[in-house]
Amino acid sequence: MLQIMTRSQVNQYLSGRDGEIKLGQTVKLISESAPSLADLKQALCEAKTNGVQFVIVGITEDAGPRANLGRGGSSAAFSATMQQWLNLQSNRYLDGKQCLILGEISQAPLPEAASLEELRQATKELDNQVISVISQILAAELEPIVIGGGHNNAYGMLMATKAHFNQAAAAVNLDPHSDFRPREGRHSGNGFSYAAANGALAYYHVLGLHELKNSEATLEQLSLFGGHWHSFQQIWVRREIDLGQALQQIASNLNQTQLPVALEIDVDAIAKMPSSASTFAGVPLLDACHYIHYIAKHCPCTYLHIAEAAPQCHDAGDMAGKRDVGQSVSELIYSYIQARKVS
Repeated sequence: MLQIMTRSQVNQYLSGRDGEIKLGQTVKLISESAPSLADLKQALCEAKTNGVQFVIVGITEDAGPRANLGRGGSSAAFSATMQQWLNLQSNRYLDGKQCLILGEISQAPLPEAASLEELRQATKELDNQVISVISQILAAELEPIVIGGGHNNAYGMLMATKAHFNQAAAAVNLDPHSDFRPREGRHSGNGFSYAAANGALAYYHVLGLHELKNSEATLEQLSLFGGHWHSFQQIWVRREIDLGQALQQIASNLNQTQLPVALEIDVDAIAKMPSSASTFAGVPLLDACHYIHYIAKHCPCTYLHIAEAAPQCHDAGDMAGKRDVGQSVSELIYSYIQARKVS
């Protein structure tokens, strides 16, 4: 279900300081009481009329990664991000009035002993909630920025994009994994293969694909679909092509499709980021920020989806995880807004 963010909840995140105005004091909200889904589109349209461009929404779940035999913890990414994002300064670079904090698409947590079948069924049920909420944001001609949960939610995002534009999307994904695994039941490893099979994905490029973290069967399935990739080793290890050149190629190819662009990032790609599949051999955070900024600036992006952050997976514990996830995801959000913000 969708839990609307209230002013009292925002205030709980805020740490005020005399003489300063924080984003949490200037961002827009829907209402103190949650509207019905039928009323949501109207409320979002009114927000657009009042200058909102971006709708920030969380997905509070970790069934998707667990259904993919990964670790849980992605249910805490949104709250960790709000703790940091809402306490950033409102100033000449971003006053916050372009942003609406919608709230969280939440799912009741499943017990540790839940079976694989139960986890995959829960993931499938979540798809419908994601499609419903994102469809209404797009219908109001606003740009969703979606935080938290597993990368399984790319499926719902792409299906909502297809429904809104009446055509498939072109997606780019910074991710060591293609998430194009077999359609064996819904989980975080097959959001894109399910989207492709359901006509929601027409073009797909994976940036930073790790050459040894994708099975041959998955690579073959991606190749048969016509997918493209630059591997992590090509850019950051062997230096066969630099990041700037790769991004120019990706943006050019995305624009040639003349399709709406889905901008995706799995924070598994970022070195030492707490996530369901954390890695030491990863992309620097600043390169991830540049990726988001470049694609958002040069392509007709429909949304930004930041998946898989899991604060509890931090080596130093949950508190350190919330700090690192919150700060990192906030930088990714701002990179997108900088590129997309209408003056």
